[in-house]
Amino acid sequence: MIQAFGLTSNARKEHPPAIDDVSFEARAGRVTALLGAPGAGKTAALRLMLELQQGRGITYFRGRPLHRIAHPSREVGVLLGDVPGHPARSVRGHLRMLCAAAGVPARRADEVLEVVGIVSLRDERLGSLARGMDRRLGLACALLSDPHTLVLDEPADALSAREGRWLYGMLRAHAAQGGTVLFTTADPKEAARSADRVVTLEQGRLVADQEAGDFARTRLRPRVAVRSPHANRLAALLTKEARTAHRSVEVVREDGNRLSVYGSTCADVGETAFRHDILVHQLADEIGDMGPGAGTALRGEVDPVDEPRVSDVPPTAEMPSARADTPLAEPPTRLTDVLSAEPPTPSVDTLPADTAQPRAAAPPAHSPQPPAAELHPPHEAAASTPATNSRLVPLIDPEKSSGTRPRARAPRPSQALTPEAPSPLPPPISVRSAPSPLRPLRYELRRAAGIGTGFLTGAAVLVVSAITALLLARIGHTPQPRLLAAWPRELPLPPAALGAGLLGAFAFGDEFRHPALAADRGTVPRRMGLLLAKLLVSAATALLLAFLTVGCDAEVLYLVYGRELAQVPADWLSMSASWIGLVVGCAWAGVLAAGIFRSTTAGLAAVVAVPILVVPLVHKALEGPAVRTAEGFPMRMRKVLLLQWPFGGERYLSAAVRVIAQPVGGALALSLTALLCAYLLTTLRSRVR
Repeated sequence: MIQAFGLTSNARKEHPPAIDDVSFEARAGRVTALLGAPGAGKTAALRLMLELQQGRGITYFRGRPLHRIAHPSREVGVLLGDVPGHPARSVRGHLRMLCAAAGVPARRADEVLEVVGIVSLRDERLGSLARGMDRRLGLACALLSDPHTLVLDEPADALSAREGRWLYGMLRAHAAQGGTVLFTTADPKEAARSADRVVTLEQGRLVADQEAGDFARTRLRPRVAVRSPHANRLAALLTKEARTAHRSVEVVREDGNRLSVYGSTCADVGETAFRHDILVHQLADEIGDMGPGAGTALRGEVDPVDEPRVSDVPPTAEMPSARADTPLAEPPTRLTDVLSAEPPTPSVDTLPADTAQPRAAAPPAHSPQPPAAELHPPHEAAASTPATNSRLVPLIDPEKSSGTRPRARAPRPSQALTPEAPSPLPPPISVRSAPSPLRPLRYELRRAAGIGTGFLTGAAVLVVSAITALLLARIGHTPQPRLLAAWPRELPLPPAALGAGLLGAFAFGDEFRHPALAADRGTVPRRMGLLLAKLLVSAATALLLAFLTVGCDAEVLYLVYGRELAQVPADWLSMSASWIGLVVGCAWAGVLAAGIFRSTTAGLAAVVAVPILVVPLVHKALEGPAVRTAEGFPMRMRKVLLLQWPFGGERYLSAAVRVIAQPVGGALALSLTALLCAYLLTTLRSRVR
């Protein structure tokens, strides 16, 4: 069950809030539609419920706010817009990556593909999917963790009628198994046909919360509202003229002296009343509040052939398969005999008590208990002045509302109201970061291997490095270590180091460009587990790239120029340590910089800035005269820490110190330290917020 209380978005400058004091609920086992024209606040309501947008209010999912749920993706499945995946990733690879993030077995990806009917497209790229298939994939992503609640924003947008019927059939099946379904739509017929309950928004405010049948009867169809002291006589005349002219006109007697005429116009009804000298107190067009072009729809005569009628809209599983052009509902009472003594049906001006307001069931005991007060009465379908479409807000007769007091504003679940105290504001809603993947290392491996960007980058680095090594060997006067690394003196970094930095920048840059993790929970998570997984995978990739680069360069030099240029240097151990430190350091710098600045380009720029900007500064600091040196540093460290270095550890520690003491090594170590501190600072700041 979903219970939303007092949802209010923050106003921007002089504009009113997109949604203001909206409260409703969506029950388990039922499909609830959030209906509204474009700009009515439907998406803002969902984003406030999911804590993706700042505002006020609170939403309970089975009695708990979303930020109190340990694993939100296992409780709430979300579809907001298109599937935010990398366009080059396969359908199956994308779902398997999300399986690692949600902590579910990888076989679940194949199961949901079969459920949504796109098993044959599992090897297709996301960027090549049609709109209907993309919607099916979005539903598969929402169902991946087997959530109890589905929250979908315009799930049938731009779908064909057949695909839309399939989609709503899936939602109906999920609700039939005890789940909760909430979706938004701008089509009132679609809402009445596919949902059990319809919550109507207009200009950011709640105007109705009704069962689908009541919605179809009272708010969906255009009609002519007539008030006359001679209502029975006028109804008989309208029915007689419609039969004579073979027109499909239906006259419904409401309570009192009011008539609702369907299939006619104000002009026709007025002319009939004028010809027979019938006094009319009101003659106005009434239309449903929602739907594209609701205020400009032409209400003329209908076709001479009578259309099939249904007495109500059955909220059953058969609804998703109904044709889009089938008339949805008619008022159940028909005036076929003006002298019949049938009891009047409820007035259109006054909604029933169980449908005129959202049912606000009390949250469980561990959640804040809202006071027992009623919500705003929703406005009924608007009545306008004669020959106009301006709305007239109806009133509710106090004698017909079970003797209740005037309804108060929606209570806030966080505070109790007293008769003397003013209504407090709802609790604030803060945007919270996405949860970290439950299996970060597996997630990162599938993310990196799921697209061909990394493989293409590695191949390009090997080719460029081999060509550069050949050119350096042809020119001559290049030391053997630089020749094997393909590192000219004119370049700030060798191709392998630049490629490792680019691959590291992709690790976080793709997360922000294609936020698969943050599709339903705000920004990309800044968690140490995810950072360590990315650092580990990028280091392994950099090591592999470093060894392949040296091996390919040595092999190419041997094939072209012979064994002389492919010999291994005498101090290969220290050279290897420096080479590995350089490549891995560049990869880590790319990861951290892309995570801080949220861009792949910024990550690569930080890697290039190390030799161009930081190395000269470090070199200038070290080139001055030194009064003292750090000779004997490892031995003194052993004495201070009382450590016995095994297997000649002093030698390895001295080599590491010498690497860091070099200008490039020191600059890289300094840059990594600064980037890591900046990343931790931004992480702490986001958690404090």
